Amino acid sequence: MLSFLPAFVRGVLSALLLISNTLICASVLFPIALLKLLPFKPLQKLCTKAIIRIAEFWILCNSGWMALAGRIEWDIDGRERLDHDGWYLVTSNHQSWVDILVLQHNLNRRMPMLKFFLKQELIWVPVIGICWWALDFPFMKRYTKAYLDRHPEKAGQDIAATRRACEKFKHTPVAVFNFLEGTRLSESKRIEQKSPFRHLLRPKSGGVAFVLDAMGTQLRSLVDITIHYPDGAPSFWDLLSGRIRKVVMRCRIRPIPAEFLGKSYQNDQAFREEFQEWINGLWRDKEVLLEQLHQQYPPGG
Repeated sequence: MLSFLPAFVRGVLSALLLISNTLICASVLFPIALLKLLPFKPLQKLCTKAIIRIAEFWILCNSGWMALAGRIEWDIDGRERLDHDGWYLVTSNHQSWVDILVLQHNLNRRMPMLKFFLKQELIWVPVIGICWWALDFPFMKRYTKAYLDRHPEKAGQDIAATRRACEKFKHTPVAVFNFLEGTRLSESKRIEQKSPFRHLLRPKSGGVAFVLDAMGTQLRSLVDITIHYPDGAPSFWDLLSGRIRKVVMRCRIRPIPAEFLGKSYQNDQAFREEFQEWINGLWRDKEVLLEQLHQQYPPGG
């Protein structure tokens, strides 16, 4: 515990530890990623396992500097039902960039490492892009409706490319993550959207439907996570400087309706409406839970 140090000093030290952790783990990961390019399946599987262990170690080290920077009180429920060897679609409400480290800290080694569907262009992000590629994060190329109207010959190619990227998950447990709101909650965004919720933005169902279309029956359950910060959504600097007092997290495992798998969200109007209603129902339940958490864990309580 470095609580005796000023918050600014703790923040700087945490940032240095995060950067050092990332660079050191990446330097070990890169040579293994190159070995993985060799066309020898047993070696590729071994490299994949090693790379995942490096990523889990990176998350563990991040948990270490978080514990040094401040004493967060964790109130977590539901994660004990998760399976490290399961296949999951995971979603959560989104209030801060801190959400990602909160999720990694609390889910590390309790379920497969969270993997995000990324835009193809992000592979060129220095250092991190190569790490994402080595970790088999699916890179997707999605075409807009306007683009497809101009180039109808491209229809279906984005889904086909993503399916090929997901082939490696058929025999490797995976947890694909998606923030349904698409962006962090703020009061101005909530008003601009005319969101019917007090604690949430409107959910966007297209991204999740795209994942289910691409991955078919591989994903067996939805892990619906709700995060509540009693003292309000923290900034990343709050995390670095140890200013977060308490984090509440609830995990609910829900079955994915079989009729939603492998369907075209873009081309099937009836399915699109049914799927949107299912997502909206999840969000109505989440709003009720968040209201309960706000009452149970008030600011400063």
